Amino acid sequence: EVQLVESGGGLVQAGGSLRLSCAASGFTFDDYSIGWFRQAPGKEREGVSCITPSDGSTYYADSVKGRFTISRDDAKNTVYLQMNSLKPEDTALYFCTTTSFSKFGSTAARDFGPWGQGTQVIVSS
Repeated sequence: EVQLVESGGGLVQAGGSLRLSCAASGFTFDDYSIGWFRQAPGKEREGVSCITPSDGSTYYADSVKGRFTISRDDAKNTVYLQMNSLKPEDTALYFCTTTSFSKFGSTAARDFGPWGQGTQVIVSS
C-alpha cells in the first residue's frame, strides 16, 4: 500500500528553521509529483509546495515563497521541505502526499491523498 511518513517537525522560535522529511513507499516514487500541505486548528488544509518527478518544476504558495524550499531525492524515495524564516502563522500540522502538479494550486486538499499522520510545526513569537 501507499505510505507517506512525515518527520522533522518541532517547536521553534520565529525566525528559526526546520527541515521536514517525507519518506514514501508503496508506489513508483519518481513517477509522481509530491506535495506538502498544512492544516492549522480550525482551518482548511492548504497546499504549501509541490515538486514534479526527477527534480522538475516546483510550486510554492505565495505565503511561503522565498522562505521554503522543496526538494526530492529519488534514490531515497524522500521529499524535503526546508523552512527558513519561520513565522507564527506557519504553525500547523504538515502533511505530504501524491499530487497533480498542474492542479496543485487550484484543487482542494481534500481531493488529494493518501494522508499520513503529519508532523507538527509550532512557531513561537
